[in-house]
Amino acid sequence: MKTFLIGIAGGTASGKTTLARILKDSFADNAVILKHDYYYYDSSYFKVEDDKINFDHPGSFETELLVKHLKKLKNGEAINRPVYSYKKNERLEEKKKVKPAPIIIVEGILIFHYETLRKLFDLKIYVDTDADIRLLRRITRDIKQRDRSFESVKKQYLSTVKPMHQKYVEPSKYYSDIIIPHGGLNDIANDLIIKKIKDHLRT
Repeated sequence: MKTFLIGIAGGTASGKTTLARILKDSFADNAVILKHDYYYYDSSYFKVEDDKINFDHPGSFETELLVKHLKKLKNGEAINRPVYSYKKNERLEEKKKVKPAPIIIVEGILIFHYETLRKLFDLKIYVDTDADIRLLRRITRDIKQRDRSFESVKKQYLSTVKPMHQKYVEPSKYYSDIIIPHGGLNDIANDLIIKKIKDHLRT
């Protein structure tokens, strides 16, 4: 089975997951999604209090395991990916089986930062969204879905999220093949990407 590997990067709450779901819905069982976030190290790895962990630093992810898993999927082998709890900042004991598919979609803020990971992608997409919109989305998401307080979200954003975006995430967009402005609901850009994938599947 020939595999088409797509990377979707962008800042926090830029619309990466939205775009990944649109692509997944367009190709149904022919596509699977892997999030870089699944590969966060367990909080015990960092040897510091949870509120001092820099979750936006490249060293916070077990990227080598993700690379290994992607190579297996491209080789037609199923994997057992990690399951991560945002509320507990823990990697859970359970694993989730992922079967190979013609289209593999990987999304994460830093996936274009690592050369070994970046080289695996057949198509690299960067979702570019205004910082104010991303911040408002993040505040809403973290409070509603991750049981965070406004003060903790604000503190994390100012201390790590914003500086790490400027240092690592923003520069990585220049490795992308396509930069999508205005988030993941850019219909014109999405239609062009879907056509590109369909053309690949026909070859």
